[in-house]
Amino acid sequence: MSRPGFLLSAWPWRSAGYLLTGAVTGAVALVGIVTVAAVCGALTLVLVGLPLLVLLALGGIPVAWLERHRLRLIDRDPVSGRHRMPTAPGLRAWLTTRLRERATWRELGYTLLFAGLLWPVDALAVTVALLFPLSMVATPVLMATVGGGHEAKVLKQWTVTTWPTAFGAAVLGLLLTGLGAYALGATAGARAELARLLIASREGELDAKVVELARSRARLVDAFEAERRRIERDLHDGAQQRLVALTMTLGLARLDAPPGVLADQLTKAHEEAGRVLAELRELIQGIHPKVLTDYGLQAAVADAADRSAVPVDVDLRLPGRPAQAVESAAYFVVCEALANVARHSGADRARVSGGHRDGRLFLEVRDDGRGGADPSAGSGLIGLADRVSVLDGRLALTSPPGGPTLLRVEFPCELTKAADRFA
Repeated sequence: MSRPGFLLSAWPWRSAGYLLTGAVTGAVALVGIVTVAAVCGALTLVLVGLPLLVLLALGGIPVAWLERHRLRLIDRDPVSGRHRMPTAPGLRAWLTTRLRERATWRELGYTLLFAGLLWPVDALAVTVALLFPLSMVATPVLMATVGGGHEAKVLKQWTVTTWPTAFGAAVLGLLLTGLGAYALGATAGARAELARLLIASREGELDAKVVELARSRARLVDAFEAERRRIERDLHDGAQQRLVALTMTLGLARLDAPPGVLADQLTKAHEEAGRVLAELRELIQGIHPKVLTDYGLQAAVADAADRSAVPVDVDLRLPGRPAQAVESAAYFVVCEALANVARHSGADRARVSGGHRDGRLFLEVRDDGRGGADPSAGSGLIGLADRVSVLDGRLALTSPPGGPTLLRVEFPCELTKAADRFA
């Protein structure tokens, strides 16, 4: 409205259209509410009007739907509804969902406010800011047609009998029309903001964006895990097999070569190939261990415990397998915890325990070390905590000075049999 071209743009007319359609919609809504309420009151005595009360409670839904579409006249930002999807098909599930959610009652409250108070304000604004000035602008036309060139009524209150007075009223009407355009824009903006606040608040839109963000993060985690498995498979079936073949070829060549410089060089090459193969296997193990894919979390944790520099007792009982993302995150939490135990704790022994209970997978890593672990000191636990939180899990660390240190992680998940999972 502060731009110089506002009066020449379409926004004054869009504002007038928004308020005019609001007046019509509100009047229709008022008639509908009064009619349904009267019928319900009359039929409630014989219990027939009770279903109509439910219809009255849901009356705000179509009005709010229409209001969200009317907002497009003056609001560039799209407005979406905040209703949840029913948990099951059928009319009963739909009614139960709608009657239990807050959005339905907010929309009903807005409808009652709209039908009882707001639409008269819309009608008054259009009448005062647009119709009155335009009727003054039409004074010369009315004098030339209806008044026969002798007189005309201005707003049906003042009689104009001369042409200069008629044109003066028209000029005044033009000025008032310009001022009325700004008044219409301000009124329409206030009305639109009130409607958005009640039926499509920024908080609701923010909640929807947060939910979508959480879902997108979960999709990224799934894509990341799929990519890790693909890289592991390519390295295991490609580069590792070629290195194995190269190592065997160098070993055979070393046996066939006569003693001398060539045999020494083949020995060095064979040993170097063996070291590269060992490093590649460690790399593949760190990317995504094949034992985790083939045999599940229980076997993978046992394998990680066997490779740990600190003796580890494992007590993990799982009757099935969790989702791949949960399984992978849980495994890498255990691996990182065991690596921290070996590097920083000075522990003589560690223990990994866990299971599945009440729809949650839980794991605990405990050691008898010196304690005092600080996640912010670069232990990698902050990154693991972020990864766990993406899956709606929780990670907690307890490490008082002097020990013991306890790392606990939980994931909400259901277990499935391996055959069902890879079917």
